[in-house]
Amino acid sequence: MSNITQKELLDAGVHFGHLKKKWNPRMLPYIFTEKKGIHLIDLNKTAEKLEESAAALKSIARSGRKVLFVATKKQAKETVKEIAESINMPYVTERWLGGMLTNFATIRKSIKKLNSIEKMLKDGSADSLTKKERLVLTREKEKLSKILGGISQLNRLPSAIFMVDISHEHIALKEAKRLGIPTFGMVDTNSDPTSVDFAVPANDDATKSIAIIVNYISDAIKEGLADRVTMKDQDDADAETEAENDRIAGLEEGGEKPAKDKKQMTRRKPTGPPRGGAGAPRR
Repeated sequence: MSNITQKELLDAGVHFGHLKKKWNPRMLPYIFTEKKGIHLIDLNKTAEKLEESAAALKSIARSGRKVLFVATKKQAKETVKEIAESINMPYVTERWLGGMLTNFATIRKSIKKLNSIEKMLKDGSADSLTKKERLVLTREKEKLSKILGGISQLNRLPSAIFMVDISHEHIALKEAKRLGIPTFGMVDTNSDPTSVDFAVPANDDATKSIAIIVNYISDAIKEGLADRVTMKDQDDADAETEAENDRIAGLEEGGEKPAKDKKQMTRRKPTGPPRGGAGAPRR
């Protein structure tokens, strides 16, 4: 994972903040200066926090756990959806349903219903239904898929959540904090960086800024997944080597044992006169 440069961040407009009158005082350590009434973010702090967040998410991905991407803002929807699908991670880009994390059991029922309808429409089970019933099923599938399609393969709660705008995704943030799920997010000058575990000070309104940050995060997750595959292959190779060594050791032990048994099984020659032979007493 290569380090991101300040020029790349500058070209993407990551340094642009909000108007001075809308700022959050807790963002002061991450603000470089003010220009024409607009706060400018310190890109040194952005690069530092971005690398820290990427390292943490890479570790989570390496352990085989899921990271949920949340971006319901218009500027971020398509970008986040495309990136999350490319790394096979769950995402929410439409309206956040209240209780999506805290009431996951109920959400999971809706996901199972969506999967069941998709299976019916795919394998031809719905062909026996009337035209009106198929239409109702199709509409219900489209409705559920729009909201839950990004988390349809999520069987358990995610191990981390990444948000593009923590102020806009405040409901998701509260649910994650309530459940103790690690939170990551892009934090603009109008947000509170202390409300998330890993804050990345950046412009969360520009499409280019969102794209460069989320792409860097996704590259870290890709590396974590690749490391997991490599570790798994190495473990399999070690297991095969160990099994082969055990087999060879067993063969060696088996080769010595028969010789020992053969020696033990050698019959002793009788010391007395043979029964019924010439030396046997006559009756």
